[in-house]
Amino acid sequence: MNQRIAESFLKTFSDDKGLAVPVVPTFGNNDIYPHNILLPGPNKILKTYTDVWSNFIPEEQRHSFEFGGWFYVEVIPGRLAVFSLNTLYFFDRNAGVDDCAHPSEPGYKQFEWLRIQLQFLRDRGMKAILMGHVPPARTPGKQLWDETCWQKYTLWLQQYRDVIVGSLYGHMNIDHFLLQDTKDIDYSLMEAQSSGRPNVRVSMEEELSAESSKDYLMELREDWAKLPDVREHDNDVEEFGKKKHKKKGGKNKIGGPNAERYQLTLISPSIVPNYFPSLRVFEYNITGLEDTTTWADSIRVSEKKSPLEQDTRELELRREPTMDLEKKKKNKGKGKKGKGGKSPDFQVPDPPAKGALPGPAYLPQPLTLRGFTQYYANLTHINNMAADNLDGDDTSELGRDIGKPPKHDKPKPREFEFQVEYTTFDDKIYKLKDLTVKSVLRLAHRIGQTSDAQSEEGLVEDWDDNEHDEYDDSDNDEDQEELDSEFETDKKKKKGKGKKKHKGHKKNTKVWLHFLRHAFVSTRSKKELEDLG
Repeated sequence: MNQRIAESFLKTFSDDKGLAVPVVPTFGNNDIYPHNILLPGPNKILKTYTDVWSNFIPEEQRHSFEFGGWFYVEVIPGRLAVFSLNTLYFFDRNAGVDDCAHPSEPGYKQFEWLRIQLQFLRDRGMKAILMGHVPPARTPGKQLWDETCWQKYTLWLQQYRDVIVGSLYGHMNIDHFLLQDTKDIDYSLMEAQSSGRPNVRVSMEEELSAESSKDYLMELREDWAKLPDVREHDNDVEEFGKKKHKKKGGKNKIGGPNAERYQLTLISPSIVPNYFPSLRVFEYNITGLEDTTTWADSIRVSEKKSPLEQDTRELELRREPTMDLEKKKKNKGKGKKGKGGKSPDFQVPDPPAKGALPGPAYLPQPLTLRGFTQYYANLTHINNMAADNLDGDDTSELGRDIGKPPKHDKPKPREFEFQVEYTTFDDKIYKLKDLTVKSVLRLAHRIGQTSDAQSEEGLVEDWDDNEHDEYDDSDNDEDQEELDSEFETDKKKKKGKGKKKHKGHKKNTKVWLHFLRHAFVSTRSKKELEDLG
C-alpha cells in the first residue's frame, strides 16, 4: 500500500524532468507490523522504507534514515527545511524501545541529531517546520509520548524558538491543537534514572472512540480554562525588524509580548477516515521569498555535483564540527540545573542569541503560518445516504447519518469530491488573525471559559449550527474592537465577584461547540455535540 501511495505522489507531483514538488513522508504506527513496534535501526523495516521513499529522501540523508527513520528536506533551499521525525521512538506504546534518556536508545540519538541539525539551520539563517505522526499529546491524566521524550522535545522547541516555524502532527484523527507550557520543563525528568519513576499519566487508547475523545478534549478544556488571558497583554506589542524593549513593571504571565512561554502543536484529522476523509492546506507568509530558488531547480543542480561534494555534505549532516564538539564538552550543562540543583547529564541546546527576535511561530514575519483551509469529503452526501427529510444539496447536518444503512435499495453514489469544511481565514467564531502562538493561545483561553461573563460569544442558546458559513468580510474590522470591549466588561464583572462558584460540568459555549464540531470533522449534529459537551 505504501509503495502504491508513494508512486501516486511521484506521478502527481512530477514533470517531464522528475519530481517537481518536495514530498516529505513520515512513519505512522500502522505503517509497520506488528503495529506500534519499531526496534532500533538499522533494521529491515527502515531499509524497506528507504527504498519505498527513495524519491523523497535526499540522497545524502539516506544513511541516517536507515539508521533511525528521520530526515529533513530543504523545501525552500537556504530558507526553510521540513523535518520528518520518527515519533515511533517517542511513542510510549512502542515496546521495542525504552525512552529518550539513555544514550543507547534511538529516541536519545534522534534528539542529538535534531539538536545538531537545528543548530546548523540557525547558523545558516534558516527556519524549520517539525512534522511527525504521533503528536506530543499530554494532559494531567494521559499521554502519548514517553515523559523523557516529551520533556526533551519541549526543551528543544524552547531553545530553538527562533528557528522553528511550527509543529504538525496526525495520528489522533480529531482536529485540534496542543499548547506545551515550558514551565513544565524539568531537567531531572530527562535523565536516565528518571525512567524508573512511576508515571503519573496513563497511555492513551490506541484508537480514540467518540467517548474517549470527548474525555480527552474535556481534559484539554480544563487545562485551557487555567490559561492566562492574552488580552491583558495586548498592548505588549513587538514588531518584526525592531529591537526588543523590556516593559517596566507588571508581570507577564505568557512569556513576553509574544507568548514565548508556550509552544503550539497543530493536529490534523486523517485522510483514512474515522470520521470523514480530510486534507489540510496551510498558507505561510512569503514576503521576500518571491524570487527564491525553488526546490526543483536546486535539486536538479545538485544532482550534477560530483560524488566528493555530496559525501562532504553527508558528513556535515551526521556530526558536529570537531571544534564545536570540544566547545560543547567544556560547556556541557553549563548554567542549567534540574529541580534538585544538579546539572543535566546531556547536552542542552544553545538558546537564541541575546537580542534575537522571536521566530516565525511567535512574531509575524516571512514563513509565519498565516492559516489553513480544511477540506473534507462528506461520505454521507457522496454515498447518497442522507435522511429523507434533508434537501439533497444541504450538507450541514449530513454527519448525523454516518454509519447508518443507505435509504435506497440500490447504491446511487455521487461523484467523489473534497469540499471546504472551514478555513481559519474567515472563521468568525475562531477569529484567528494568524497561527502564531499568541493568536491560538487567545483561542484556547476562550474555549476554556464556561459562563456568559467569561465567554466572548455567549452560551449555546445563541449558537447557530451553520453560522460559520455566513461570513461577512466586514466582521474582520470589528473583531478586535469587539474583543477589547468585552474584555473591559469582563474585568468589571470580575471585580464584583462574590464567593459563588460554578458546580457541575462545564457549560456549552458557542466557541466550545464550534471547536467540537470541527474536532469530529462535522460528523456530529448540534444535539450530539451538546450531549458530548
